[in-house]
Amino acid sequence: MTYFCVMKTIEQINFQGKKALIRVDFNVPLNKDLKITDDTRICAALPTINKIVSEGGSVILMSHLGRPKNGHEDKFSLKHIVNHLSEKLNIKVKFAHNCIGDEVTKIANKLKDGEVLLLENLRFHSEEKAGDKSFAEKLSKLADIYVNDAFGTAHRAHASTAVIANFFHDNKCFGYVMANEITNLEKVVNEGERPITAIMGGAKVSSKITIINKLMNKVDKIIIGGGMSYTFAKALGGNVGNSLVEDDKMELALSLISQAKEKGVELLIPIDSLNADAFSNDANTNISDIDKVEDGWMGLDISEKTKAIYRQAILSSKTILWNGPMGVFEMDKFSSGTKFVANAITDATSRGSFSLVGGGDSVAAVKKFNLQDKVSYVSTGGGAMLEYLEGKELPGIKAING
Repeated sequence: MTYFCVMKTIEQINFQGKKALIRVDFNVPLNKDLKITDDTRICAALPTINKIVSEGGSVILMSHLGRPKNGHEDKFSLKHIVNHLSEKLNIKVKFAHNCIGDEVTKIANKLKDGEVLLLENLRFHSEEKAGDKSFAEKLSKLADIYVNDAFGTAHRAHASTAVIANFFHDNKCFGYVMANEITNLEKVVNEGERPITAIMGGAKVSSKITIINKLMNKVDKIIIGGGMSYTFAKALGGNVGNSLVEDDKMELALSLISQAKEKGVELLIPIDSLNADAFSNDANTNISDIDKVEDGWMGLDISEKTKAIYRQAILSSKTILWNGPMGVFEMDKFSSGTKFVANAITDATSRGSFSLVGGGDSVAAVKKFNLQDKVSYVSTGGGAMLEYLEGKELPGIKAING
């Protein structure tokens, strides 16, 4: 599945005197004081908004925030981000206390060129996630042009991401976030310079089966890390102590190993492990071969021999995809492996390789180590990115190209 050749972006539209309804992904983390702790997704949308405003258009922004259960919940109100967004845009952003209804329509109709309006959380209406046609139609009547710039929700067939596009015919396009995501994912999926290496980490094999299977046909090397490593190690007859293991996925792990051999893909599994006697940053630690973890101990990170092998594999690659940490990087004592791999990726990037980092934990890791500007691209959508790489048709993309 490739969308690259037919992509329609905001570059192809003149917004002067037009109202643009933009689906953004402002699903940002808020602390207990309802202050934004990471504004990456807001910053990502600024170029799209600024382009439209600078051309003399007006902007209506719609997004979800969190997972409200029963209508309006104050902690999930988008009013909490208005001031921050206003500062970022250097424009006083207007706010509507709903996303549909007569009052919203009045505010939208009065919007002048160059002004920006943020609608209240779409998910305060159950019709949003249900993909309700009537709800989508009401939203569509607020503007002249629909812009989808929310890659993080592109894999959802929701009213504001997929259904709404039906009411705009030719007046619909991708914003810069969506366009950049597709362009950069295509550099891995269909245009990657070889050797291509995929680094797959995280806790469970089960969450990465489909993507590992798909990547077998695309890449030269697959590097395994994180909790899932111990399922592979145990499947191969090793002792992994109290490490996280999916016993019902051991046969699957063995089949992935044999698939890799058949397809000539180098599948790299850790050979040593940093272990702890408790799941705690204060735990006692030791190092062992990954298949010789003592009973009562659990593997929480890769160790030195594995780091050296992984670094060599990464530096010899021209295209690198990273999804998932090497260990429990949230604890400093077990963050070394993830940081080491992140640095190897940035070193390869500085030597001319293309690197794409995606998925919540991987993105959190590059930010923790302040390396986000040293990789080629950081994806804004975890689930959407994985589904794209799996070759699935994403409703939010199909809606614009359809």
